[in-house]
Amino acid sequence: MNSSTVRNLLVRGMLAGLGAGVLALVVAYFLGEPNVDQAIGFEEAHAAAHEHEVELVSRSIQSTAGLATGVLLYGVAFGGIAALAFCFALGRVGRRTPRATALLLSGCALLAVYVVPFLKYPANPPAVGDPDTIGKRTTLYFLMMVLAVLLAVAAAILGKRIAPRLGTWYATVVAVAGFAVLIGLAFAFLPAVNEVPSDFPATVLWRFRVSALAMQVTLWGGFGLLFGELAERLLNPRPAVVPPASAAAAPH
Repeated sequence: MNSSTVRNLLVRGMLAGLGAGVLALVVAYFLGEPNVDQAIGFEEAHAAAHEHEVELVSRSIQSTAGLATGVLLYGVAFGGIAALAFCFALGRVGRRTPRATALLLSGCALLAVYVVPFLKYPANPPAVGDPDTIGKRTTLYFLMMVLAVLLAVAAAILGKRIAPRLGTWYATVVAVAGFAVLIGLAFAFLPAVNEVPSDFPATVLWRFRVSALAMQVTLWGGFGLLFGELAERLLNPRPAVVPPASAAAAPH
């Protein structure tokens, strides 16, 4: 793949990431923000009067302009990175079309980058979590994410190498099973984190985590569909339709 094609795919990946970010922003605003407001209300109700601090940025700005800026910039950035990963994966994960490769890559990335770490260390709303342990919690989360990504890459390499002997189906089963076993061991040995206050509303916590997961599914799924279509049109353009000679030479 030449540099011009890579550059064109990178631009399309960033545009697809921006489009997916818009979709994720809608989900975050309508599903996530109401739960954040309830969590903040819980936190304020349980805070002592002397602990109140002046907000540097108002809540209305945080839930609108701040949210939009963060989600859209994230979408553009991850879209560019995913496009470069697509350039490397195309043709190396089987004889799939660009559209199918983009969807497969997005699904695997969603699983490794977000879903697996989420199952071990799920997202928490405000008022959940000890401020003194934020460094530890962040380290554990990124460690789980790095492990999931590395194990996913190793599983893909393993499946490709044993496919000639076992066949595609059994090679895939072995690779997925190996990935699941090693992830299970990571879940068992990495320390658990449970800092949810005993009186925190379980419904708010559940809805917040579901909305966080829905946002990521929308982001990665939207990117896979948008970028897959753009990549397909770039790499496999449709031939121009040539009108029949009889129609072109119409009688005078």
